[in-house]
Amino acid sequence: MTMHLARGLSTIRTTKPTQKKITEAQGACDDKGQLYMHVKAVEFLIKENKLPCNVKFMIEGEEEVGSESLAWFVPKNKELLANDIILISDTGMIANNIPSITTGLRGLSYVEVEVTGPNRDLHSGLYGGAVANPINILSKMIASLHDKNNKITIPGFYDDVEEISTEERAEMAKAPFNLDTYKTAIEIGEVYGEKDYTTNERNSIRPTLDVNGIWGGYIGEGAKTVLPSKAFAKISMRLVPNQDWKKITQLFKTHFESIAPKSVKIKVTPHHGGQGYVTPIDNIGYKAASKAYETTFNKIPVPQRSGGSIPIVALFEKELESKTILMGFGLNSDAIHSPNEHFGIWNYLKGIETIPYFYKYFSEYYKKKN
Repeated sequence: MTMHLARGLSTIRTTKPTQKKITEAQGACDDKGQLYMHVKAVEFLIKENKLPCNVKFMIEGEEEVGSESLAWFVPKNKELLANDIILISDTGMIANNIPSITTGLRGLSYVEVEVTGPNRDLHSGLYGGAVANPINILSKMIASLHDKNNKITIPGFYDDVEEISTEERAEMAKAPFNLDTYKTAIEIGEVYGEKDYTTNERNSIRPTLDVNGIWGGYIGEGAKTVLPSKAFAKISMRLVPNQDWKKITQLFKTHFESIAPKSVKIKVTPHHGGQGYVTPIDNIGYKAASKAYETTFNKIPVPQRSGGSIPIVALFEKELESKTILMGFGLNSDAIHSPNEHFGIWNYLKGIETIPYFYKYFSEYYKKKN
């Protein structure tokens, strides 16, 4: 039996956990700290001669930019990467006293748009009102991508969206969630999103479109009255299972070009993307993970879908025909992708304690099955 661990990997806790934090730094939780849990876990198991199966490590640093190298490496190295289950720690859990296992990931389509007006920056007094301003045009185009109910207006965008049953939505609603705490944590007055869906549904089972960055014209200190030649934006679309990221990228490109006025030129540049993924909870990998959490937390973990994307998961299933188990130990408060990102030592040690039990229980289930 072989096991393949991708990106974040496992260990056993040998010291009493504390509430102190690992040094704050980009990637502390997403995903260097969680990866190192696996390194220390396997190190301990080997030292104690308790590793019950073969383990293959894969550590790569391109996940945030689409894992382009893995896209060609994996299909060419199927024998090298052959495995029975894949274990990734690149997700989180609901709270330190509420363990959870991520059972679904959204896909991703990431593009950059460029709007060009005049052939150079112009004097806003001499030309303003007579020549289209690319920043104004871009702002209007972006605003039109959502309707009054915050639904995405791109034709065909929802054609392949999986509609979740009322029963499954009811099960999802059982996961602990406090709206006031959520708003307070990020200091917002009210939540926002697609009509007729809850906050947890909006950020997991529904697709989204967000502007990640926008710029153009003069942005230095003081004033410079220019009518800019160009305006730019980076836009990401989080997709749900069944939505093909390449199809969505093309739909976006076609639509965005079609709504541009003749006073400007439009360029849409796709960057990267990936498919969504759903982990079945009836396979031995999920059962082993659930039992591992139950052993160390004394609670059965809650299955939950994540709003994030890990494109390599769908790639692994397609090319290696392997299921992926997502055992994360981060928290929403860890500020991933933000300044002062951190990963709690308690969580780090809890991961080191829990992951070896996954090996133990998976090996036992595997032997019974085979």
